[in-house]
Amino acid sequence: MRAVFVTGFGGTEVLRVQETEAPRPGPGQVLIQVAATGVNFADILARQGRYHGGAQPPFIPGLDVAGTITAVGEGVTGLRVGQRVAAFPEGGSYAEQVVADPVLVYPLPDGVDWDTAAAFPTVGVTAYNVLALAGRLTPGETVVVHAAAGGVGTTAVQVARLLGAGRVVGTVGDDAKAGVVRELGADAVINYRREPVADRVLELTDGKGADVILDSVAGELFQQSLRCLAPFGRLVVFGQASGQPGTASSGDFYPRNQALVGYSTGSYRRLRPTALRPAAEKVLNWLAEGRLRLVVSRRYPLVEAAAAQRWIEQRHSTGKVLLVP
Repeated sequence: MRAVFVTGFGGTEVLRVQETEAPRPGPGQVLIQVAATGVNFADILARQGRYHGGAQPPFIPGLDVAGTITAVGEGVTGLRVGQRVAAFPEGGSYAEQVVADPVLVYPLPDGVDWDTAAAFPTVGVTAYNVLALAGRLTPGETVVVHAAAGGVGTTAVQVARLLGAGRVVGTVGDDAKAGVVRELGADAVINYRREPVADRVLELTDGKGADVILDSVAGELFQQSLRCLAPFGRLVVFGQASGQPGTASSGDFYPRNQALVGYSTGSYRRLRPTALRPAAEKVLNWLAEGRLRLVVSRRYPLVEAAAAQRWIEQRHSTGKVLLVP
């Protein structure tokens, strides 16, 4: 089969398409013929050697797939050959075939197409969990979603609405992306390159601040978030796409009963995989019912994985980018 390998840490030139032996499902595994795979910012960090818990070259990058089960290993129950599924596979997903542990395989409801299925695992599960699990969002609260035009961001704006948020504010780095975020349900969109985010959030909330802030950017946006976090608010950090960490002091939080919460779907996959299923099932139901729409902006052939990563890395993408074998 064909797969994309990271042959060394570096730029997109280290991504090479190679012929490799197809995987075989061992006991307690299923084999999936890939219909499409998602391209995530985490894949870029892994290629650069900056992803927490990342592999050493050579390795196949990628976190999530959608496809059809073609073989079932000994001891697997509840899954069958021919079944349409989405999954977090073992190893990477930039390949024509992958194996996966059934605990991280999710049968697809009728009506969920391949593009949606491939876009769903990372962005759907993450968007739900940063709001419901880590952020403990309750109806009526104000949510700020940083990088709201990205894969997780476009999904989180909608999920916040479905969970009953009273006000949703998105931040973007490009005015051209603001319209998409408003269309998905944001009440206001802030260009963080042109406007002081904290001042605008405080203005929009009559000085109270945001109850839940989702930050995958960190750096200066993290500092802005601290300034506009409401009393009893939760600042959920699940990445640092800016390349810079945020910094805080314990004294920033306890006087106003605020919380700084970290979240990583990758760590849940490794350490508590069963805990991801409630989010996956909830999001898949919303998708099947037509209540949630995943934004897919571009599809690339598998052999053009380098071009797909460059598109994301250069901040051109809105929503999700997919690779199709």
